[in-house]
Amino acid sequence: MTEKVSKEYATLLLAFIAGISLNGSFNALFDSVIAFSIFPLIALGFSIYCLHQRYVTQPMPEGTPMLAFSCFLLGLFLYSAVIRAEYAGMGSNFLLTIICVALVFWIGYKLKITTRHKAVKQMD
Repeated sequence: MTEKVSKEYATLLLAFIAGISLNGSFNALFDSVIAFSIFPLIALGFSIYCLHQRYVTQPMPEGTPMLAFSCFLLGLFLYSAVIRAEYAGMGSNFLLTIICVALVFWIGYKLKITTRHKAVKQMD
């Protein structure tokens, strides 16, 4: 049981890193306020490659694609919120912060439900 849960967490972490890397790459390429760096592009390539390899080699448990997409969105919004907090001239980060908090609570709620559901299936 713990092996399946850890594999699910790895997929969610890769989706989160892909979201952060995508937003970081976009900002590094197209935003003049943020200095250019090649590292978000490298991280984006590696995270997308690893996600693709996981998708091809292992079946995803039920509910994982929606959780992975929400982790991807969390990475996108969290990076934007942090950058806007650092560079106040880019705008407010209030809405992004509220969205991030809501996504964190939703992901936590869904993870607790899926682990409970798996535990009940194991006991049967």
